Amino acid sequence: MDFSFVFSEWRVLLIGTYHTILVSAISLVLGFVLGLLVCLLRLSSHRALVEIGRFYISFFRGVPLLVQLLLIFYMLPLIGVNISSIGAAIVGVSVVAAAYQAEILRGGFQAIPHGQVEAARMMGLSSRRIFARILLPQALQRVTPSLVNDAILLLKSSSLISVVGVLDLTRASQNIAASSLRPMEAYLDAAIIYLFLTALLSIAGRSLERQLALAGGLAR
Repeated sequence: MDFSFVFSEWRVLLIGTYHTILVSAISLVLGFVLGLLVCLLRLSSHRALVEIGRFYISFFRGVPLLVQLLLIFYMLPLIGVNISSIGAAIVGVSVVAAAYQAEILRGGFQAIPHGQVEAARMMGLSSRRIFARILLPQALQRVTPSLVNDAILLLKSSSLISVVGVLDLTRASQNIAASSLRPMEAYLDAAIIYLFLTALLSIAGRSLERQLALAGGLAR
């Protein structure tokens, strides 16, 4: 195998890697925020809100990400919303990530003994302080490994954003493979970069787990 031509196109790979990281990072943050809101809907005592949350999760987990990206990219301009390729990719990946993270977070909240909430209320804490100081930290500590795994899956799923015209890592390797007629080298380079990025996420996730465990131990 000859990697010389692929190495000469390092700028294309760099741009593709940047777009992959950009879309993944923003989608991860937006997905978490939206996922937390959907999770609260599912945990609500109001039947209508629960059903809204359930429908959201069922829809965005049931429709393939590829189809949702295409729908968002082509549907929004029809209703007067002009959005760039990267914008469409971020929206598409975020709403799907939120559906999965909502269920992960719901499991974390439901694992917390209800007696803690009752005890906090007896101490006079407001619902907002109970959520921020008791429920959310414990839920995050419980589901951090699952959230890290979901972040890794999100990063790998971002390879689909090339269908809406984003020059991500996958599209960059496709372009190099087409121009060099050396697909093996081009795709192998992309695979190595994806592996490197997922390894960094795993390391960051393990570090976060240790910090949360330490914080939980100090709190007790």
